[in-house]
Amino acid sequence: MAGLTLLFGLILVSFCACSSNATDTAQILRYDNENMDSDGYAFSFETSDGISREERATLKNPGTPEEAIAIQGSVHWVGPDGIHYKLNYLADENGFQAQGEHLPQVEHSSRDRFGLC
Repeated sequence: MAGLTLLFGLILVSFCACSSNATDTAQILRYDNENMDSDGYAFSFETSDGISREERATLKNPGTPEEAIAIQGSVHWVGPDGIHYKLNYLADENGFQAQGEHLPQVEHSSRDRFGLC
């Protein structure tokens, strides 16, 4: 019984030690949201840990067989390396397209070889 109590005590102490080392929770500094019914939406937010995001969706070709949603946005954050990152993106009938200086670039010759534009 004493061994079980000791084991439980050690588990409890290690759990409390891990909990006290947890990082602080980020606070929301700004949040905006706009619902445009079936025409789309827009939102943006910024947190105390340096993350921000903006996104807007619009309905393209409404009421036609080509009707689609196009989503455009950007995300900013500070990585563990201290570098500020920015990712811009577009998602539409052509798929998800991301741009950012930190993303690997496809060589032009590779694009030609695989038939990419």
